[in-house]
Amino acid sequence: MIEHFVSEQEARVLRASPLGAHLDTFAAELVKGGYRRFTGQIRLRVLKDLGSWLAASGRGVSDLGEPLVTAYLKERRRKCRHGSRRGLHAFLELLRRVDVIAPAVVAEGSAADQLRLRYETYLQRERGLAPVTIEGYRPFVHRFLDEHPRASLHALGSADVSRFLLQCAGEMSRARAKLLATALRSLFRFLFREELTSVDLTPAVLSVANWRYSSVPRHLDTSQVERVIAAVSSEPRDHAIVLLLARLGLRALEIVMLELSDIDWRIAEITVPGKGAVRDRLPLPSDVGQALATYLRDVRPRSSSRRVFLCARAPYHAFSGSSVVSTVVARALRRAGIDDPPSHGAHLLRHSLATTLLKVGASMSEIGEVLRHRSPTTTEIYAKVDLTGLRTLAQSWPVLGETR
Repeated sequence: MIEHFVSEQEARVLRASPLGAHLDTFAAELVKGGYRRFTGQIRLRVLKDLGSWLAASGRGVSDLGEPLVTAYLKERRRKCRHGSRRGLHAFLELLRRVDVIAPAVVAEGSAADQLRLRYETYLQRERGLAPVTIEGYRPFVHRFLDEHPRASLHALGSADVSRFLLQCAGEMSRARAKLLATALRSLFRFLFREELTSVDLTPAVLSVANWRYSSVPRHLDTSQVERVIAAVSSEPRDHAIVLLLARLGLRALEIVMLELSDIDWRIAEITVPGKGAVRDRLPLPSDVGQALATYLRDVRPRSSSRRVFLCARAPYHAFSGSSVVSTVVARALRRAGIDDPPSHGAHLLRHSLATTLLKVGASMSEIGEVLRHRSPTTTEIYAKVDLTGLRTLAQSWPVLGETR
């Protein structure tokens, strides 16, 4: 498999190097990840040099680990190119999977890191949370544990929790503050379960006020939406993503989870993996279908992944989370010349679809069906942008002396 990246003569030299017994397997991983020939050459040659460096210092493959890789990179920084660190760590992961080197362990002196690892394991194995949810909790949990070392957890009280929550909430948006509160409640349940706090501090986490109808849905007008679509027409992947958002009102996570088997080309339908275990079947408009077909036929990298959308650069794996879709939208907005959009997230196009439908005379129930809302109250917020309809409900301003 090394010959995929280098000549037969160089392949023989690589196999004869101290790490040569594992380079064919590593090269197969690079091929599977879709790496280009030049990138594969660099990573294999760096590993050959690492093997020579280990042999010169009297060490073997079994001694490899993050500390040795760091030492090697520091000593050979002039010989290592950009991306060498990532390639070396990928090689370490391969050696761990085949039990050549010991698993990575958290340093014994790092009690905070051990606690974080146990908490995330609890979320994954016992609470059944998805990796993307755990990733969302992580920055809040890390900040709290950094400010409250393990030794001080037993003495924590509700006043400490409120102080931390109020301090952090003042630095972020209302939606992010709500996620902070959710993450803290989850953490306190775990800490009490592990007997690291004297009482269950979950009730001490105040609810974040978020009035449902306090704002108008942020949206673009029809001409702006078309500009955004046109701005990414030369990039098949981004074009297909933006059309799915603008024409069908998909959520960002629904696009991330979309699989090849969800598209039925014969009857022009798409099955959308919605919230929870719900799966909805939607008609596939011709322009959306054409954009998807162009991406899948001409651009999508070869991969064992069944997800529709993959990263544009190797390794070609599925999107890690919904933030990737929001990044695509933000980039499209910049290219369309919309310098000050109401927001930069993927939900902006979903809101824009709803308001466009409202302007052309669609009813609230019809909009709710298009957006796949489970409750009519979810759709009610769009009534605030129907100014024409609201004027029919407004009472005339009272004038002195005028009879009613």
